[in-house]
Formats: sequence, C-alpha cells, structure tokens
Amino acid sequence: MNQISYNGIKRSKQNTEKPINKKGSEESLSGSKGVIICEICKAAYFNKRWYHGLEKIKSENQNLPVIFKKCPACVMLKSKQFEGKISIENVSEKNEKEITSFVSAYGRRAWERDPMDRVIAVVKNKKELVITTTENQLALKIARKLKQMLNKSTRDISFSPNPSDVTYIKIKLLDK
Repeated sequence: MNQISYNGIKRSKQNTEKPINKKGSEESLSGSKGVIICEICKAAYFNKRWYHGLEKIKSENQNLPVIFKKCPACVMLKSKQFEGKISIENVSEKNEKEITSFVSAYGRRAWERDPMDRVIAVVKNKKELVITTTENQLALKIARKLKQMLNKSTRDISFSPNPSDVTYIKIKLLDK
C-alpha cells in the first residue's frame, strides 16, 4: 500500500484516477457516433439530444451508423425506476379526477417537447395519490402547478443524497 506524508501524518494514498461519471451509462451517450434508435418508443438520439423520430434529424452525412438500444426513459419504465415522486395526501374524489386529468395532460405536453420527459404512473393508494416521473425537473414543475391549482395545500420537497437524482415531493391538501 502506498503511504504519503502530509504535515507529518502518514496516510494511505487515495485513488487519483479520474472520477466515475455520476450519471448512468445509459444517460451519458455523448461519445456515440451515429444515430441510436430506441427499440421500444422509436425515439432517436443524435448530436447529444433525443428526438421523436428520424425525420427531425438534420445531417449532411446520410451514411451514419444506426444502433438499436433502449432509451433511458424506457429503461427506467422497465426497471420500475423514477426520478420524481409526488405524494398527495387527503385527496377527495373530485380532486382526484381533476389532478389525474391535469397530470396526464401536462405529461403529454412535456413528452411532446422532450421524449425523455414522461409521467410513469398516477396511482391511488388508501392514504394518498402517488405520481412518478422519469425526470426530477418534470416532477418539480408538476408540483408547482398543482400547488397553484390546489389553493389550500402545503408542499414539502426533499432530494435524495448524491449520486442519486431522485426528488420526493409531498403535498398535503388542507381542505377536503
């Protein structure tokens, strides 16, 4: 074991290699050449960006290699992972329908802008309504809009520690 001396104190030498990228390997596709097409949703990855299809990709080089792989959003859906979780407590029957239709419409608009932004599920438990998303920023935006929509409510946001990107949001309705 390598030992180094620092101010008279002997310590073991730490790993001095380049740190590992904190994002998952499925998210860091920046080094890939050509076009990657998702096997499930048919989204296309080109020039460090995901598109809805090949028709949006503009390139002079028509002989780009094509690779078929799952996109990060489809991988998350398949492995039941999420980056954003919104829990809403004290939801009445009327509020549940309103919230569900709002979240599905907002999720559809977000998906139209970016194929990686998706609402995974809206599930009603005994105590709460749980919304999961593939992107933490999407969950924060939905929670902000829900807070505006549901006047009498409190919102609590917590972030998981690094290297995770998961955001947990708890909204409690004060008026049933």
